[in-house]
Amino acid sequence: MQKATLEKIFEYASMPMHGTLSRKLRKNLKLQVGEGPIYEGAVLFLGDEFIRITQEKGGEAINTYYNWEDIGSIRTFSKVEE
Repeated sequence: MQKATLEKIFEYASMPMHGTLSRKLRKNLKLQVGEGPIYEGAVLFLGDEFIRITQEKGGEAINTYYNWEDIGSIRTFSKVEE
């Protein structure tokens, strides 16, 4: 998958955080990179060479870094509106 396509998916799934280069996942949306963990309420940083996903768990901030070239798939999860 091309980097430009991946960036569009990440941008769709998140919204800019005021005053920073980071983006927060949209409310009621979950994200999975490859077969990795499912993120909810996480903060994304889309760098030139990598993506950082920060999630809070148990009072800790957990940063996970992904290389653009190593991402084969992205899944988004959201509730179906009736």
